[in-house]
Amino acid sequence: MTQPTAASASTPPPLLTLDEVEALARAAHEGQTDKAGRPYAGHLAAVAAGVRARGGDAEQIAAAWLHDAVEDDALTREWLAAAALTPRTKAIVDALTKRAGEEPAAYARRILATPGARLVKEADLAHNAAPERLAVLDEPTRTRLTEKYAGMRALLGLDQGAVQA
Repeated sequence: MTQPTAASASTPPPLLTLDEVEALARAAHEGQTDKAGRPYAGHLAAVAAGVRARGGDAEQIAAAWLHDAVEDDALTREWLAAAALTPRTKAIVDALTKRAGEEPAAYARRILATPGARLVKEADLAHNAAPERLAVLDEPTRTRLTEKYAGMRALLGLDQGAVQA
């Protein structure tokens, strides 16, 4: 049996491709539904498409696929730390992962402090607040979520002109 050399032992595994990240995210959220009862993978696909449409790069698109995975306990923080993803993708996913009891302003500050995270959150908020998605919810839920999403957009400065990646 050949022993690994020092060089090969320190070579990191190849990074996951976007197709692999998508497949992994779909598998991690298998069986999960959104507030309207639709398969959750549809939300992930819409956020990834929204990031792409806004000029996001591959790292941001990968983060879009994974943006709720740790928060929803579909994947662990340990998995994220060890995953074959770029440090920037990991940082974006971590920034987008809400902490228990965290105030919206603290969450927004973390997103704003993480390069690339704001654009992913913008795409997430845009899909969450889409009229066709909100229309299937009861009025109190629709009102609560509309206010929540508008508040986060304001904290992130998304209603004040040009978007920053």
